[in-house]
Amino acid sequence: MPISDRIGPHLPALRRYARALTGTQSSGDAYVAATLETILIDPFIMPEGGDDKAKLFALLSRIISSLPVSMSRRAGAIAPGREAPFDLSGVPPLGRQALLLATVEGFSVEGTAEILEAEVAAIRAMLDTAFAEIAAQAQTGIMIIEDEPLIALDLAHMVNGMGHRVTGIARTQAEAETLWSDSRPGLVLADVRLADGSSGIDAVNAILARTDIPVIFITAYPERLLTGERPEPAFLVSKPFNPEQVKVLINQALLFTPQARAAA
Repeated sequence: MPISDRIGPHLPALRRYARALTGTQSSGDAYVAATLETILIDPFIMPEGGDDKAKLFALLSRIISSLPVSMSRRAGAIAPGREAPFDLSGVPPLGRQALLLATVEGFSVEGTAEILEAEVAAIRAMLDTAFAEIAAQAQTGIMIIEDEPLIALDLAHMVNGMGHRVTGIARTQAEAETLWSDSRPGLVLADVRLADGSSGIDAVNAILARTDIPVIFITAYPERLLTGERPEPAFLVSKPFNPEQVKVLINQALLFTPQARAAA
């Protein structure tokens, strides 16, 4: 089978992971591009047989190790007295990678350890540390754009269970714009297709035209947002979603967005 056919189905997940790890589309895509260039130069680095997705993530991990992602706070991004309510800087870079691999990308602890070329016990310890950091985070306001009542309630319950507050739930683009104006949340969870046929993407774009806050899209059609043909979300969750995935991305998104930290 051509190597392009083997790795093609896994590229959306690889890009999602790299973007979530670095916090931006451009940085994440640069690491993915370096991974693909490595394969192009030496196709034998991806031998046939076995788990192509795991091998692809392992190659990306090695590239990140050689060109490390900065895990520290951005210099000058936070004014004194306005420290980040979500700060995973205490979690080592490898621990943050393990957290995303094991929760967002669904690898087992053993698979995560193999990808990161680490001991299983060490990965377990890193995950314990990361989840402890998440549990200790301060509260922020989160707005939900979702037209399915049960899903919206599940998200609200999850948000409240994390110690945050739900600023409101919007079912249409118009409701979303009004809700943002009235509540000024620190983060948005957004579906793509809304009740009246309007678009969650349009709602988010209208909000982002007036402010810069992190957005996590939760959709049954992630491939429609990962086309490579336009600006794409750094934070994306597929339906049906795993609450642990959403929790991790909430922390990751807020960590990388100073405006959201200040608004919280």
